[in-house]
Amino acid sequence: MTMRLSKLFGMDIYTGDAEYKGKVFDVIINLEKGRLETITTEALKARSKQEAKKIISEKSIPYKNVKAAKDIIIVGGKAVAAPAPERAPAHQRYTRRR
Repeated sequence: MTMRLSKLFGMDIYTGDAEYKGKVFDVIINLEKGRLETITTEALKARSKQEAKKIISEKSIPYKNVKAAKDIIIVGGKAVAAPAPERAPAHQRYTRRR
């Protein structure tokens, strides 16, 4: 599938679970490798390198996580595992009733 890069701007971004992530504000391209790297949902107007890194880490999505792009963008990624329920120590779990 091919698409003009300009069509991505302003598109809504959703996860596969229908969670809204934002709108495409900017696209970062790796010119050396010739591929899209990151979609940002906020302007990269940063006063410092730290601010720019924060925007990229918190307000952007790696392009490799894009699953589909047509009228909206659907992203996926590594699923965050739910924390395991806390368990009692083994000697307390299996008590024998008398």
